[in-house]
Formats: sequence, structure tokens, C-alpha cells
Amino acid sequence: MKGMILRSYPPFAVLCAVVVSVAWPQIARAQSAPVEATVITTFRPGSSETRFGALEFVGGLELSSSEPLFGAWSAIRFLPDGQRFLGVLDTGHWISGEVRRDAEGRLSTLSDVMISAMLDADGRGDQRKYNVDAESLAIRGEDVLVGYEQRHRVSGYRPLSAVEKARPFRMSFPLPFPVGELRNNGGLETLALSAPESPLQGGLITVAEKSVDGNGDLFAGILDGPLAGAFRVAAHDGFDVTDGDFLPDGDLLLLERRFTLATGVGLRIRRIDGASLRPGTVVDGEVILEAGMGEEIDNMEGLDVVAAVDGSTRIILVSDDNHSILQRNLMLEFRLVD
Repeated sequence: MKGMILRSYPPFAVLCAVVVSVAWPQIARAQSAPVEATVITTFRPGSSETRFGALEFVGGLELSSSEPLFGAWSAIRFLPDGQRFLGVLDTGHWISGEVRRDAEGRLSTLSDVMISAMLDADGRGDQRKYNVDAESLAIRGEDVLVGYEQRHRVSGYRPLSAVEKARPFRMSFPLPFPVGELRNNGGLETLALSAPESPLQGGLITVAEKSVDGNGDLFAGILDGPLAGAFRVAAHDGFDVTDGDFLPDGDLLLLERRFTLATGVGLRIRRIDGASLRPGTVVDGEVILEAGMGEEIDNMEGLDVVAAVDGSTRIILVSDDNHSILQRNLMLEFRLVD
């Protein structure tokens, strides 16, 4: 059955599934990962254009490291200072560090990057891909919430301040949709935490990557709070949801990816009206950015909304290279233009 499922995916997805099945070495403590960064100055090579849809390109980085564990980056969340970050790798590891900027405020490199194994309830790092396929991330105070696919669940770890030593305090939040309907390689790619003052009152939402109901709509849910329950997200044009986060006004951004042999890799960001997020609804929204092989993108999997020091709202994306020489680790930054 597993082979049949793989053959139904595009060749790009097959390559990803094969590459990330490697059993990565266990590390008992945080491992330093020195990073080399090449600055990306234009989103569309050869063009000075900076405005793309509702976003303005600020800058980006192509990242590499001599540390073999570096890569397979699935999600990123910045801490309140807007510089330090925490992320998850789909090989079952935490990644943390800090962004550095040049004199003009553009991304210049990453520093103090550390990678450590995610621990199970017994304090062990379980490197079997089925158990540690971390794909999404949210931070609520000192609680770090992680969405996994294959063994589908949303687990909680604490404290954030010592996450490399943290064991799950909650193995799984209840999911308000049939877990058995989630695809092995198309599960919970999005976790986003709503604002306490929103109608969701700080509720955590999740959206599946490519698992759909009988109408072709993506499974999604509000996992806690006063409006907990299942909803659906309309799927369009063969794009899969890979991450999301809330804007300051309460709207939800969804990062989407598509691959076809004809067009290559594509990226899209959709803006969902926050007021539409209710149990029993099917939500949709406008596309505020779309890009393809003519722009500096790759297998984009992580999105975070960050408040900049100048008061603007920044959208920062990261890509998953699947530890493949055919793909790149990218970090891209945009400014939301209202």
C-alpha cells in the first residue's frame, strides 16, 4: 500500500519522501551548526522590481552549513525580539538561532544556530521518520506546540527557554476531524495561534497540507478556545498548504506550494478573513502573492509574521531542501503593503 501511495505523488514529492527517510544520527545535546549565507537582493533575478502582489520584497538568504543535520526546515517562529527564532526540522530536530541584519536592516546572515534532537516522553530522541516528522510549530508563552504528520498529532513541550531538553507534556491535542482521513505525507503542516483579543480568544488552529474531504476541501480545525471545532479550507489549482500565521488584524495567511513537471515549483500566499474562521465553515481568501520558477523560491514550507522595529509587518519564509543537492535552504523576507 505504501508503494501505491508514493506512485500517486508527483516525482518531486517522491524524491522528497526518499531523501528524508534517512535515519539521522542521534545527538545527546545541542549541536552548533555554523551557517554560510549568500545574500539574495532581488526576488526576480535580473529585475529591480520589489513589489509582488500585496508584498514588497525586502531581502533574502541562501543558507548552507557544514553540519549534516542542517536542512529539512519545516517551520519557523520568531521570538518577541524579532531576531531570535525557533524552528523544527522534519528529521525530528529543533533548530534555533538569531538573524543578523546589515546597516539597511536587510537579512545578512544567521548566527548562534543550534540543532538538537526532539525528545520523547522518556527523554530519548526517536529518529524513526514515522514518529518525528515535525511539520508545523506554534509558541504560546513557554509552551511549544508541534504538529506532526505520518503519526498525526499536535504535541506540547515546555519550557521554551530550554526546549532542547523538553519532553512532551501533552502527547496530542484532540483533533476535531477524522485523523484516519489524513494522508501519511499530507498531514498537519500548519499551526497558528490566534490573538487573545480575537473572536478565537487565543485558540490554536491547524490546517492539513493535502488531506481533503469528499468535497475536495482541506481538513482544518480550531483545537481549543471558545470556538473549538472543525472547519474546512477550499483547495485550488493543485496547491498544498504548507504553513500559516495570523496577521495583527486577525486575518490568517496560508503559505501554499505546488509542483508540476510543466511549471516546476510554485508558491502562493492566501489571506483568509479571520472573521470567517468558525466551526462548520469552508473558508477561502484572496491570493496576495504568487511566484514560480522565475523568482527566487524553492520548496517553501515555513511562514511567520513578524513585527519589525519600524512598525511594519514582515512575512518571513523558509524552505525545506530535503537534504537534497537539487534544492536550497532559503530565508525570504517581505513587507506587507496595506
